Amino acid sequence: MTLLLKRIYEAPGADDGFRILVDRLWPRGISKEAAALDLWLKEVAPSPDLRKFFCHDISKWEEFKTHYFEELEENNEVGTILEHLRDGNVTLLYAAKDEIHNHAAVLGEFLERRKD
Repeated sequence: MTLLLKRIYEAPGADDGFRILVDRLWPRGISKEAAALDLWLKEVAPSPDLRKFFCHDISKWEEFKTHYFEELEENNEVGTILEHLRDGNVTLLYAAKDEIHNHAAVLGEFLERRKD
């Protein structure tokens, strides 16, 4: 099955499958109807302290990834995403403007390593 990443502000697609918002905070300017979520899994997002540490500063990217991977190793909600991924496509939704340097990209990399 396929793991997709998409900004929550993009329209839902036919191939999205099970749509999971992986942000700890609700995205600004989007209604719950427009989000078309199947699940809001805020517990899988980086801890508040790690989020504040990173603060979208790309110079901290590698250190952020390392610490977030450590958090994910201990996070039981990772299993929830993997279960849905076994059933079909899963789209991880996030609000960050940077489509490369964001926690959903790290989460996606983490899940890809564990999905088999």
